[in-house]
Order: sequence, then structure tokens, then C-alpha cells
Amino acid sequence: MALSLIPPLTDGPISYQAIYQPAQTGSFHNNNMAALCRGRHRWKRTNCLHVLTRNLSGIYDYDLVVIGGGSGGLACSKEAARLGQKAAVLDYVEPSVKGTKWGLGGTCVNVGCIPKKLMHQAALLGTAVKDARKYGWQISGPICHDWATMAEAIQNHVRSLNWGHRVQLQDKKVKYLNVKGSLVDEHTVRGLTKAGKEMILTAKNIVIATGGRPNYPIGIPGAKEHGITSDDIFWLKKEMVLSSTRRGSDVALECAGFLTGIGLDTTVMVRSIALRGFDQQMAGLITDYMATYGTKFLWKSVPKSVDKLSSGALQVTWTDTRTGDEHKDTYDSVLWAVGRAPETKALGLDQLGVRLKKETGKILLGSDESTSVPNIFAFGDIGEGRPELTPTAVKAGKLLARRLAGLSAELMNYDNVPTTVFTPLEYACVGLSEEDAEERHGKDGIEVYHAFYKPLEFIVAERDASQCYLKVVCARGGEQKILGLHFTGPNAGEVAQGFAMGFQCGATYSHLLQTVGIHPTCAEEVVKVNITKRSGLDPAVTGC
Repeated sequence: MALSLIPPLTDGPISYQAIYQPAQTGSFHNNNMAALCRGRHRWKRTNCLHVLTRNLSGIYDYDLVVIGGGSGGLACSKEAARLGQKAAVLDYVEPSVKGTKWGLGGTCVNVGCIPKKLMHQAALLGTAVKDARKYGWQISGPICHDWATMAEAIQNHVRSLNWGHRVQLQDKKVKYLNVKGSLVDEHTVRGLTKAGKEMILTAKNIVIATGGRPNYPIGIPGAKEHGITSDDIFWLKKEMVLSSTRRGSDVALECAGFLTGIGLDTTVMVRSIALRGFDQQMAGLITDYMATYGTKFLWKSVPKSVDKLSSGALQVTWTDTRTGDEHKDTYDSVLWAVGRAPETKALGLDQLGVRLKKETGKILLGSDESTSVPNIFAFGDIGEGRPELTPTAVKAGKLLARRLAGLSAELMNYDNVPTTVFTPLEYACVGLSEEDAEERHGKDGIEVYHAFYKPLEFIVAERDASQCYLKVVCARGGEQKILGLHFTGPNAGEVAQGFAMGFQCGATYSHLLQTVGIHPTCAEEVVKVNITKRSGLDPAVTGC
């Protein structure tokens, strides 16, 4: 039995009455507490008392409260419920600077992976229609694309996913609250509704999975007033006539790729290098292909200002850092893709002593996703050093739920996580880049097998395949353990996903050679690769 303190129904000084009740999760809800008091002021006072009660008795509303309804947060809360835990998930989307808002599911579902892949597919279909003529399809008249039709179909699909997530939470007995959450202490969360109503929830454990939002550049006049981000582009009702994308990140290149693919005049401004953090030889192949595809690049350039002209067009002024010269051009839209910031500022972390990485604002985590404060955990994009990828957040969230339920000790393995950049020529990789492998093992400590190949699909269509390339980075000597695999070509993500499992099994180059390929596929070129960079021989694949 546990001792709880309840204020009497009186307007006088607060005294406390003692009652006994079972000490079990969820036995004492704050809505019941609120019923014992009159007026808004008394309700707030009761909330404070509810926190005191929990501290004295060990009674919590929930076993687990998750702040953040993205892919990882949803996966964590549903797994907890599956394991018999009482779980709640809080999710609230602040509209973008441009006022764009969306439903449950986080970045991936609403303004990331899903709409991006579908727009990428729209662009690939445009290329396929052009190829079709070479295959005998009689297509008369010019080929054109209607943005509104595409956008409506994609947005309707996203809304169906929003609804599906809500249904899943209900089916799995997870309490969904559309409120903005912040931390009061290591067991208490404050929720704030859109209307400004406050609620208090207590939990044995609290998980933060709030993800991140796109940055706007600092110190560039007109950047916020006239620019959009990835939070907005997928919800535009009409297409951009001319577009300019800033920075050579994966998001910038992916957006520029599908915009070019559906027929828009698109320019990418790159301050330094493209695809920072990825293998730079592969990055060069991607941007070379995009240039031949029709995307323009402004290298070594830094934007200075964005001004709206009387015509409605946006005039962008930038500086070429190689010459110092200033340039100007006009665009219909400017999309900023200059990185993302973790959604940690409004959580009250500093007051609780949750440690952050000063330079990034991300939460410092242990290998078990623990923060510096007991009973508070975090994972996903807000974790310092964690991959900003949906599948890692989903898996990390599930594993965390199992550990908190006391049913597992398994930790998330963040090594050898595969990923794909959905540019017009897709790039997928798993493991180390050639640069990182060389830095860790030395130039003489690695062997790089590589090949330029021509996809069968490209041949009849007479498409340029000079950037279709793969390389397998291995430790030199012994069994030649595979350290990294990189692939550009059609369906690159599908190719890399299969080989990624081999990394978990300690795949070696000899394992690769023992594998029988599937013919005719692009993936079979990986198991056939036999030319090393060290040999200096021509890596071009000949024959079928």
C-alpha cells in the first residue's frame, strides 16, 4: 500500500488528508486529481501536488512516456505496449516558417523519406518514358509533367499514413496525445495543447525522440522571408518554375535531382564539397551524372542575399570564393538545404542537467541511449553521433523499449549501417568510405576492388553509363575482410540492402567470390569484381 496526499475541497490554507491506495502504475490519474479541485488556479496547484505524490509513493501514470511521434518514437511506444508496458506518446508539430504543418509520423512520413522517394520515382518515370521510344513505344507529342496531380497523390498517401499511425497506436493500446511535451523532472512531463491547456504526466521512464528540423542560414538577408526548406517543398500546391538549391548535402542533391527530372530548371549552389561524410569519389560520380542530366552547379559559392523583385522573382546574390567575384541571378524559388538542428531547445533539458554537445545541441548518450539524468533516455536524430536515418531510429527505439521492460540487454549496433542517396543515379553504401578506411588502416593496409559497368537497361536506350561504378574496400592480407561497399546505378538501395547483411556476418572478399550472381542484374557485378585500384588495370566490365 502507498501513502498519497490529497488536498481537501476548501478555499482556505492547504492541509492534507492521508488515504491508502494500491501502488500500481496508472492508479492515480491527474484528471482524477483535477476533479477534486475547483477553478484553474486550484487545478495547477493540484498538478504540483501530483508530482509530490509521485515522489513520495512511487506511483506513475505510465511505465513509459515518449516525447516525439516520429518513426522511432512510435516504434518505441508500440514495442513497449506489446511487452505489457503502459505507454503514451506525445507529438506536436510546430508549423514551418512558411506555415506548413502535417500529421503524426514525423519527418520520414511527412516531409522526408516517403514523399522524397515518391517524387524521385516521378522523375525516374519521366526518364523511362523517354527511354520507351527506343524500345518501340509510340509516344506522340511532347512529354510534360503536372506538379499538382503528383503533389495531390503524394499528399493523400501521406495523410493515409498519418491516419494509419493513429489507428495502430489505438489498436496497440498506446495513449496518443497531440500536445507539446517538456520535462519537469526525471519522471514528469508537462504537456501543452494548441489551445494552451497544460497537463502533467508521470512515468517510470521518459524517452525523447523529437528528431530535428531544417536550418535556415544565419546572416543572409531574405533567407527566411523568401526561402523554403524540405519542410515545405513536398506540400507545395504548384510547381516551381526555376529553382535554386543551396548546399551539396544529400537532401539538396535529392531535391535538385527530382526537380530536374520533372523538367524544372534547377541550380545547386555548393560552398565546398558535395555529400560531405560520404565517399568523395562516389560523390563526384553523382554530381557528374547530375550535370549531364541537366542540373546546374555553382561550385565554391556562398550566398549573400535573397531579394524579391517587383515581378515576384527572387534575385539571389552570391560570391565565388575562388575569385571573390559577386554574381546575381533570378529564380522562382529558393530551397535551403543547409543542415538540420535537433529539436531539443523547448524540452527544458538544461534545467534538469541533461548534457548536450555544445556545438550541435544534440544530446550526449551512452551506448544504451541513456542521458546524463537517470530514467531519461533519447535516440534518433537528437543523439550526438547517431546516424540521422529512420531505420536506425526505429531499431534503436524497439531495443530500448525491450531493455526498459527488463526483457533484453541487447544494444543498438550503429556500425555498418547501409544508406542510399536517391539522386537521379542512385548511390548506396555500407561500411567505411575509402578515405575513412585509409585513415584507419593506412594506404597499404587496404585493397580496393572496383568496376565500371553498364546496366543492361541503359544499352538499348543509349543512356550514358560512365558514372555507373562500384567498389569494395577490403582489409589487405588475410581473409580480406570487407570494410566498405559502394555502388552507383539503378535501384542502388535494393542492391546494398542485400549485401548489408553480409557485413553483420563478417563478410570477406573470398565470401564475395564464392557467391553466385543473378544474371542479368547490376548486383551481380559486385560478386564478379576482381580488378584492384593498386593494379592500375582498366576496371571497365566487358562482355555480359
